[in-house]
Amino acid sequence: MRRIFLSALAGALALALASGWAGSAAAANRVVEVINATGFTMVAFYASVSSTNSWEEDILGDEELEAGDSVDINIDDGSGKCIYDFKGVFDNGVEVVKQGVNVCRIATFTFER
Repeated sequence: MRRIFLSALAGALALALASGWAGSAAAANRVVEVINATGFTMVAFYASVSSTNSWEEDILGDEELEAGDSVDINIDDGSGKCIYDFKGVFDNGVEVVKQGVNVCRIATFTFER
């Protein structure tokens, strides 16, 4: 009887751990502080799941991110994905792309010169 109880307890523990790990990406915080340390104004910011070949809409919209400023952005698009590509467009015409950013593991991302 004790062996059955311990087996059931071990099974329940394994199930709880497995479901916790399986759900961790889905429950992860995807809010990222985007920092503009370029010396130029960011006029557009895009974040798209790395597995796509196109950029989503400009997250800044009508706003701009001045040099030296930062903004908290919720990168969660409902897909449950963690790996995104970022693109910043600046008022000097430069576009900076960073591929493979794990938004489930970082809290800040800095665009630098």
